[in-house]
Amino acid sequence: MKRIVLSVAFLCALARPAAAQKPEPKFIADTLVVEAEGTYETDPDLATLTFDVSSQDKELKRAYDNAAQSMQRIVALAERNGLKKEDVSTGVLTLAPSYEKDRKGKAKSYFVNGQVVLKIHDFATIGPILDGAAQDGIADYRSLTYSLQDEEAAKERAVAEAMRRAVGRANAALSQTGQKAGALRYASLDVKQLLGVTRLESDEAVTVTETAQFSPGIAEAGRAGKTANLPTVRPEKITVTATVQCAFQIQ
Repeated sequence: MKRIVLSVAFLCALARPAAAQKPEPKFIADTLVVEAEGTYETDPDLATLTFDVSSQDKELKRAYDNAAQSMQRIVALAERNGLKKEDVSTGVLTLAPSYEKDRKGKAKSYFVNGQVVLKIHDFATIGPILDGAAQDGIADYRSLTYSLQDEEAAKERAVAEAMRRAVGRANAALSQTGQKAGALRYASLDVKQLLGVTRLESDEAVTVTETAQFSPGIAEAGRAGKTANLPTVRPEKITVTATVQCAFQIQ
C-alpha cells in the first residue's frame, strides 16, 4: 500500500547540521510527501550466446592450434547465420600446463581455454547456431541471456511513469482541501531493471536482476560420444520498475 503523509521534521533535518535541527514551521506546514511506483514491460531484443572453447594435448602448439581452430569455426558458423563481425567477440586463449610432470619435470599435457560471445538480434538464428555447434562438436555451450539493446530508454520510461503517478497522487490528495501540488522540493529514486531476463545454464532457467539507484554449470554440446542438451529458446518479458519518493510544496 502506497503512503501519502504530510511533511515531517526529518525532511528539514536532513538539510541541517545536528546543532540546528529545529525545522522552520513554514517548511513543515506546506509540504506533502508522496511515494509511487512505475513499471515498463517489453520483449527483449538482444540475445547473448556464449561458448567455451577448450583443448588439451601433450604438445603445446597442437593444443593451442586446436583451440584456435574451434574458435574460428564458431565465428564462421555465426557468419553463416547472418551475424555481423561486430556482433562476434572472441576472447584471448589462455594456457595452463597440467600438474602432472614427467621424469624431466615437463608438463605431461597442456590445457588451452577460450570464449566466444555472440550478440544475436534475430532470435530465429539461435537454434541453428546451437545445433551447428553441437553437431560439429566445435565447443561447449555455456549460457544464453536475453536483454535490451537500449536499457537506459526502458529505465527512463519506468521513471516517467512513477513520477506521473506521484504527481497525480499528490494532486488527488490535496484536491480534497482545495489545494494543489507545487514545486518539487525533494526526490529520491530507485530503479530495478531487467526483471525476467532469462539466463540458461545447464538444464535450468535462472532469473537475473540488476538494481540501480539514482538521486536529483555447463551444458555439454557436441563432444564425441555425448548428446547435446540444448535449452529451449523462450525469452521472457522484461520489466523495469522505478520507485520515487517526492516532497511537493503545497499551494
